[in-house]
Amino acid sequence: MIGSNAQQGSAKGGANALIWLWLSLLVMLLDQGSKYLAVSTLSYGDPVSVLSFFDLTLLHNTGAAFSFLAGQDGWQRWFFVAIAFGMSIYLLLWLKNTPRQMVLQASALALILGGALGNVLDRVSLGYVVDFISVHWQHYYFPAFNIADSAITAGAILLIWDMVIVTKGNSQNSDVQE
Repeated sequence: MIGSNAQQGSAKGGANALIWLWLSLLVMLLDQGSKYLAVSTLSYGDPVSVLSFFDLTLLHNTGAAFSFLAGQDGWQRWFFVAIAFGMSIYLLLWLKNTPRQMVLQASALALILGGALGNVLDRVSLGYVVDFISVHWQHYYFPAFNIADSAITAGAILLIWDMVIVTKGNSQNSDVQE
């Protein structure tokens, strides 16, 4: 999925987007710091209402997104660690092959990488991911999540935006110029 634009920038010897790793580190620090505060101040499963649609509720997720495979007997922990590790290597290589001036793509990749590593730290050290953000409407609850999940989601949205809107716009502009 490493695009031809990214390969062109790297092939020309231009500066790559690894400079954006600071954003990955920031996401990891914010994620781990917020999880530390949640674990230190919240009681497990006891919601603290912040707004009518937003609670802080400490939960442990042994599964993946939306608690996928959470009911399994433990094998999923290392399965998800392996997937996150493999994806992190892939994202690092993609970032390395992305020209520095492709800011939207680079920041998207850095957000996803930071979120993935934030959650994998939990899985390796605790055996589960700490979730504490709970959004709901009346009695309909969205699955609890954390800062890392938010960064992954924001990064995926930016990456899709970059691929669909920005790349499409650039290809249309180059068609007009030819």
